[in-house]
Amino acid sequence: MNDDAPIETEESLFEAPPMGEQERMVEAILFATAEPISLRELASRMPHGSDPAEALLHLRKRYEGRGVNLCKIGDAWAMRTASDLGFLMQRETVETRKLSRAAIETLAIIAYHQPVTRAEIEEIRGVSVSRGTVDQLLEMEWIRFGRRKMTPGRPVTFVVTQEFLDHFGLENARDLPGLKELRAAGLLENRPPPSALMPGPQDDDDEESGEGQSELFED
Repeated sequence: MNDDAPIETEESLFEAPPMGEQERMVEAILFATAEPISLRELASRMPHGSDPAEALLHLRKRYEGRGVNLCKIGDAWAMRTASDLGFLMQRETVETRKLSRAAIETLAIIAYHQPVTRAEIEEIRGVSVSRGTVDQLLEMEWIRFGRRKMTPGRPVTFVVTQEFLDHFGLENARDLPGLKELRAAGLLENRPPPSALMPGPQDDDDEESGEGQSELFED
C-alpha cells in the first residue's frame, strides 16, 4: 500500500481544476487579452487536463443577456460589448481615412464571394482592380491572401480576415448583413452596388433606389 501512495500523489498533481475554476481562468484570460484568442492558446495557458472548450460554453451561457458577451470570431473567442449597447461606446472623432468606392466594392466582393481571385473581382465589378486598392485592404488587415486556385496559372485568391470579422462583430462570413442591414448601419446609402456584389434576391425598393454615395469608415 505504501508503494502506491507516491503514485496517487503524482497523479493528483496533474488533475484538471474543477470546471468552475477553469471557467474563471478562461474569463480572466479573455478580459486581459484585447485580440480574440484561440482554443489552442487558451489550452496552452491553462493547467494540464483543462477543457477550455467546455469552460467557454459555460461562460458564454453565463454572459447571455449581460452588457458584455462572449463572442466567437472565426476560430477564436473574445469578450465584446453587447451589440445593442454599442452606442454607449461611440466617441465623436474626426474620421481621417475612408475607403474609396472601388475599395468598398472590392471588399464587398471578397467578403461575399471568398475565396475570389483578382480576375473574378474585376469580372464582377466590370472594371480593373488597381494594386493600390488591394494594398490598402491588405494594409488594414481586412483581407489576406487565400489558397491558390487549381486553375491555369494557379491564381492567388483573397479572403476576409479575423480582424474584419471582429471589426464588424461577426462570427464568420456567413453572418454578413444584407442590403437593408448595411443601409441601416450607415455603411451603404441609396445607390445599389453591382448586382453581383451581394448574392441573393433584392427587394423591389432596392432596385428603384436613386443615386447616392457608399461610405465605409475605419474606426
